[in-house]
Amino acid sequence: MRYVSTRGRAPALGFDDVLLAGLAADGGLYVPETWPQFSAADFASFAGLDYPRLAAKVMAPFVKGSVLEHKLEDLTRRAYANFTHTAVAPMVQTGANEWLLELFHGPTLAFKDFALQCVGLMFDEVLKARGARITIVGATSGDTGSAAIEATKNKDAIDIFILHPAGRTSDVQRRQMTTVDAKNVHNIAVEGTFDDCQNMVKALFADTKFRGELRLSAVNSINWARIMAQIVYYVWAAAHVGAPQRKVAFAVPTGNFGNVFAGYAASRMGLPVARFIVGSNANDILTRYFETGAMTAAGVVPTLSPSMDIQISSNFERLLFEAVSRDGAAVTRHMDQFKQSGSYTVEPKAHAAMLTLFSGHRLDDAGTLKFIGEVHKASGYVLDPHSAVGLYAGREAGLDSAIPRIALATAHPAKFPDAVEKATGTRPSAPQALAEVFHRSERFTTLPNDLDQLRRLIRDRVSH
Repeated sequence: MRYVSTRGRAPALGFDDVLLAGLAADGGLYVPETWPQFSAADFASFAGLDYPRLAAKVMAPFVKGSVLEHKLEDLTRRAYANFTHTAVAPMVQTGANEWLLELFHGPTLAFKDFALQCVGLMFDEVLKARGARITIVGATSGDTGSAAIEATKNKDAIDIFILHPAGRTSDVQRRQMTTVDAKNVHNIAVEGTFDDCQNMVKALFADTKFRGELRLSAVNSINWARIMAQIVYYVWAAAHVGAPQRKVAFAVPTGNFGNVFAGYAASRMGLPVARFIVGSNANDILTRYFETGAMTAAGVVPTLSPSMDIQISSNFERLLFEAVSRDGAAVTRHMDQFKQSGSYTVEPKAHAAMLTLFSGHRLDDAGTLKFIGEVHKASGYVLDPHSAVGLYAGREAGLDSAIPRIALATAHPAKFPDAVEKATGTRPSAPQALAEVFHRSERFTTLPNDLDQLRRLIRDRVSH
C-alpha cells in the first residue's frame, strides 16, 4: 500500500514512512493511493468478531508491506486490553432506530484512545525495527493530548511535546495531560487558541531543517494512522445495526473533521452509508461550509464543548482532495487562499458531490445544556457536551426513520462535570483514574504564540 499527498508534490510513501512523517513534505496530508475494498460478504463476516480482531481485519490492507503486516492482531489485542468495557465500543439504544456508540471506555475516557493506543504501539514497532528515535509534536483542543501522552509516555525512542491553548480546555482535560510524570512528556500551554497551536505545529513541520534535525513526527489526525484506526468503529457500529444489508447514518460531533473523515473512508471501502451528519458548536465553520460552499474562518469562541473550538478543520483537506478528483494543484490553491485570506469557495460540482453524503447542524451552549437536561430527564442517560451536539444534530437531520442512526459519544461526561451538573442538577461521578488527576502535581510551560520560543524550548528539552 502506497500513500500520496493531498497537494500532489510529495513522493508516494509506504505506511511506515507515512506513520513517522505525519505531514507530507509539501504540507499536504497523506491518503491511500487507492481505497481498499471490502465486499458485502466481507462486511457480513465482520459481525461476529470481537473489537480487536475486527480492528486487525479492517486495518490490514493499509499496512501491506509494513513491518506491522504480520503483527496487527497482537498489536490490537494489546491496544484494547486496558479498555474498561468488555465490548470496547458498546452501543446504547436511545430511541427508535437510534443508537449511541460509546467511545469513552479507554484510558483517557475519550474517543482519541481508539486510535492512539494503536498508534503508540505502531511507533514502538517501527522505531525498533529501524533503530531510530523521533520527536512528536502535537496540538490539542482537549482530548488528543492526553490520549497521545498516555500512548507514548516512558517510551525510550520518543519525546512528545503537546501544545494546548492556555485556559481553553476543561480542568480535567488539562490535568490529564499535565499530571503525567514521565521524562519524555512535555506540556506547553500556548497563549492563544487551538488554531494558533495547530498553526505552530504545521510551521515546525514546514521548517525542513528543524524537521530533519529533530526527526519530527505527528500524532494529530493529520497523521494517517490516526484516521486508519478510527475507521474500525464505523464498521463495528454499522455491523451491529444490520449493515451491509441496509444503509446506516452517522451523527458525529467534530471540529477538525478527522473523526468523520474516518467514517467517509469506511464508506469508500464499501460500507453502505446513507449520510454523515456533522455536529458543530458555536464554532460552526463546517456547518456553514455545507450550507454555503464557502470555507470561511471566524474568531474561535470558547464553549462548553472545547474539543470542537476550532476554525481551521485540517482534515477537511482530505475530503476536498477526493471531491476535486484528487487534483493536488487545486487543493494547494484552496489551501494557499485560505492561509492568505481565511476563506475559499469550493467549485459547485465538488460541493454538490459532498452534499450527497454530508450535512451539518449546529448547537450553541444554551441549546447544549437544554438538550443534555432533556435527554437525562427522558431516559436517565448522561451526555457530555460534545456527544450532546452529535446526538442533537442527528435528530435534526430529517432522515428517513427507517435508516438506523448512530451518534458518536466521544467523551465521558465526568470530563466536563461543571457543564453536566449545570444541565442535569447532578455532578457526574468520576472514574478513579480521573479523580486521581486532582491529587497530582501539574507540569507544564506557558509560552506566548511565538514560533521561535517554541523551537528553542523543543531543542533544549529533546533527548539526544
